[in-house]
Amino acid sequence: MIVVVTGMVGVDKKSYLQRVCQFAAERDKEVLLCNVGEAMYAEAPDIPDGKILDIPMKRLNSLRRSVFKDIIVKADKAPNLIVNTHATFRWRHGLFPAVDFDQMRQLGADMYICLIDGVIALHTRLTGEHSIEHSLKDLIVWREEEIIGTEMLCKGIDEKVPFYCLARGAGEETIETFYGLVFDGLIKKVYLGFPMTAVGDMEDVKKQIDDFRQSMKRLFICFDPGDLEESYLPYKARQAVRKGLDFVEVPALGQTVRLDLRQVQQIERDINSQIYARDFMLIDQSDMIISFIPTLPDGRAAISSGVERELQHAHEAAKEVYVIWTAKQRPSVFITQTATKVFDNLTSTVEFFKKKRYIKK
Repeated sequence: MIVVVTGMVGVDKKSYLQRVCQFAAERDKEVLLCNVGEAMYAEAPDIPDGKILDIPMKRLNSLRRSVFKDIIVKADKAPNLIVNTHATFRWRHGLFPAVDFDQMRQLGADMYICLIDGVIALHTRLTGEHSIEHSLKDLIVWREEEIIGTEMLCKGIDEKVPFYCLARGAGEETIETFYGLVFDGLIKKVYLGFPMTAVGDMEDVKKQIDDFRQSMKRLFICFDPGDLEESYLPYKARQAVRKGLDFVEVPALGQTVRLDLRQVQQIERDINSQIYARDFMLIDQSDMIISFIPTLPDGRAAISSGVERELQHAHEAAKEVYVIWTAKQRPSVFITQTATKVFDNLTSTVEFFKKKRYIKK
């Protein structure tokens, strides 16, 4: 199995993929990790760390081709190979590709995965570990360019090869998701739907949702929109305005991060549009959708327009659509007409999938 993994600067793909390889080794899967950037620096010891994109394009391209030539040779010998690279770069040269199509065809990858992360986590890493000047708007744009660039690369090489967009998340859960995509092809891939912004301050409801998310991740390969949560940022910006502040403070990577208010306000439309497009992409790369509709403190169902739209999209894409509706009030026809099946609790849902033999052993 040959897997090409892309992702913009700030995702910290190397350490993540090292943990993937360790996770695979514990399950008797030998995986060779080739870090393209690291290999380029090793081949050109005269280039200081962080300066490789400053060299002339001709030399940069030559270095990259030399490294990929070695990787192609290794691919013939390694039982499993992960190539850690970028699809695009945006630097002083402008926006340019980070790979060559002829070499990617020679490599013959079996899968492409674009690893992404939330804008606040990206900003925190770049501020603490790199000297790359950036705004929040830059990060939003770079992330979208990398996703689109990877998808175009994959489809340009071979339309039959699967492409996945995967949020790395804050914990270790997506390590298992990554492993499942590569080595557990028979396990169902599931998009998890649930309300987010509307229940942000309701701890009991959030606990219901977290229980659902954890339960599903033990059973399936899950694409979880909660692994990349930034929809709350515009709300935080409005709170800051009411308090007369010119900054927004948010948690990220175990610390509190202060953001410029104007930069947060600038990306509100981008956040909303990317959530809309990205969630539909995650549904399209799944086999089915399971949406959890929790019960609000007053007994009503916590159904959001976003969840309803996801259900409709999945239905129109001919996916299996399952809804866990916990409230006593009956779901509307817009739920029942799009759902393959509606459950009233998590336990009966799990039992159903056991009978269908959909779940992990």
